[in-house]
Amino acid sequence: MNMPCLWIVNPHDNALAAVGVDAEDEQIYRDLLRRPRATLHELAAHTGRTTVALRRAFARLEALGLVSRMAGRPVRFLATRPDVAVSALISRREEGLAQARLAALAMLAETPRTQNHSPEELVEVVQGRAAVVQRFTQLQQAATGEILVLDRPPYAQDPSEQNVAEMERLAHGLQVRGIYDASALEVPGKLRLAQESVAAGEQARVSPEVPMKLAIADRRTAILPLSTDESAHADSAVIVHSSTLLDALVALFEVLWRSALPLPARPLDAPSGGPADLPDPELFTLLAAGLKDEAVARQLGVSLRTVHRRVSEMMERLGARTRFQAGLLAARRGWWGDDGRRHG
Repeated sequence: MNMPCLWIVNPHDNALAAVGVDAEDEQIYRDLLRRPRATLHELAAHTGRTTVALRRAFARLEALGLVSRMAGRPVRFLATRPDVAVSALISRREEGLAQARLAALAMLAETPRTQNHSPEELVEVVQGRAAVVQRFTQLQQAATGEILVLDRPPYAQDPSEQNVAEMERLAHGLQVRGIYDASALEVPGKLRLAQESVAAGEQARVSPEVPMKLAIADRRTAILPLSTDESAHADSAVIVHSSTLLDALVALFEVLWRSALPLPARPLDAPSGGPADLPDPELFTLLAAGLKDEAVARQLGVSLRTVHRRVSEMMERLGARTRFQAGLLAARRGWWGDDGRRHG
């Protein structure tokens, strides 16, 4: 789900920061890669840095394994191949993260557990958009089994950018079930991103009645906006830990899940029209979820007249009086499942 989306990092803007290399040292490393035979004085003259500053930088780079000092005079440093050096730094960082995870578990084991938790232990209030984004990211990364998400506008970050972290977790076996509010699919590009997520393994449904944003990790922790005011929607959030309140939020999700319609995963290169003997599940889901004809036509890239014609044909064939009723009838007939595959 796109709650929130991750930003795109410029590959030349301190690209090695994630492995502990600051921007200044990275630039010196890049300079050395471009001038492998340059002496310390030649690099100083080219970069405008003093030899003292370069020596200090090379000492840090050498400790990270990015450079090595060559024997002899004048003083020269040899840059380690980037793929080899960075792979080693990543492995070192992964080992450190694994140790930190084990330490966190050990700390948890040392924490006294009581049956009667105080309210401040069960509910946290997070203030500030950056803090909300960070806590959602932590919740998403810490999940080991399943994430349940209610998705609706507004969004803390650009909704046209895919949630890269979720796609990575899906690739590693995390189960994600999401319910999109119909208004979310009216956001330009949102339907395409949702279909990409479904194709990657997310189970997604659409509902006209998603009351709020919500994410629940492993049924142990939830995050939801504190305010219903759209202008301040992403500026504060509530973190709910295991409690009757969390149980109620899980129950709310399950009730909405049962009444929502499956969101089909149509391959990106597939034509928009379905076989002549079956209705297009993507069109039908959008209509039944409550999107207006204009929004459906815009999402599917067809004319409004085409939408009107196909809707009339579908409802007449099903004998349905409303779009939502038609959607339920189509689902009961097994025309498509949660994964978007059509069934005859």
